[in-house]
Amino acid sequence: KQWYQRREAVVSTQSTGEACKQESKFKFLYELERPLAEKMNEIVRRIYGGDGVELSEMVLEKIAKLEKQGYGNLPICMAKTHLSLSCDVTKKGVPTGFTVPVKDIILSAGAGFVYPLAGTISTMPGLPTRPAYYEIDVDTETGQITGLF
Repeated sequence: KQWYQRREAVVSTQSTGEACKQESKFKFLYELERPLAEKMNEIVRRIYGGDGVELSEMVLEKIAKLEKQGYGNLPICMAKTHLSLSCDVTKKGVPTGFTVPVKDIILSAGAGFVYPLAGTISTMPGLPTRPAYYEIDVDTETGQITGLF
């Protein structure tokens, strides 16, 4: 059975290689030349089914700075919860009539995109709300460390 699995892996790899040689028909949802806020609104309306984004004064200032520095033509990669199309995890299914609050917007110049942080999204998912170092201690008399494992 092992030789068969290896053969399938080779066939799969060859098929992937052939697919990569084909001309791509990739197209952004929006024109890259559009302002960052317009691109975010387009994503929320056309992908999530919402009414648009809600931008704080701080986010508007950061957008203006990014666009002034020449980063306005970069694509957008929205960072939001996967639990709902809106940012409200209690709204299941296909909610409508909502706005997506953008709490921050971050430049990832090396990767070539800008990512707005929507709702209460964490940029490092999987981490606990209370860091483990709170539980680590050293007994000053014995030198015994506790709370590591």
